[in-house]
Amino acid sequence: MSTPHHPPAAVRRALRKLGADIHDARRRRRLPMAVVAERAFTSRSTLQRIEQGDTAVGIGIYAAVLHALGLLEGLGDIADIGRDLVGQSLASAELPKRTRTRGTSGKIADG
Repeated sequence: MSTPHHPPAAVRRALRKLGADIHDARRRRRLPMAVVAERAFTSRSTLQRIEQGDTAVGIGIYAAVLHALGLLEGLGDIADIGRDLVGQSLASAELPKRTRTRGTSGKIADG
């Protein structure tokens, strides 16, 4: 039996929005739940839980549904370094203030 998981409100809101967006995308494509569930190799009830933003559904199932709708491409970019401003700032803060380079004579010169 799994441990109860109580994610923060921000996580629940984000998944509710994702679920609503998935629901809208499915309806715009005029695809019944049964078809999308079959393409995602999951059940109709699990797809219904995804569309409600259920936090207990695994990210792999969310990804399979996005793939079934042709929307998987953006998932790989979510934590991409180009979008991680905090991570970039932290990495930049740890860069050395000075560097040393070797001159042609083999002596170390300040850079």
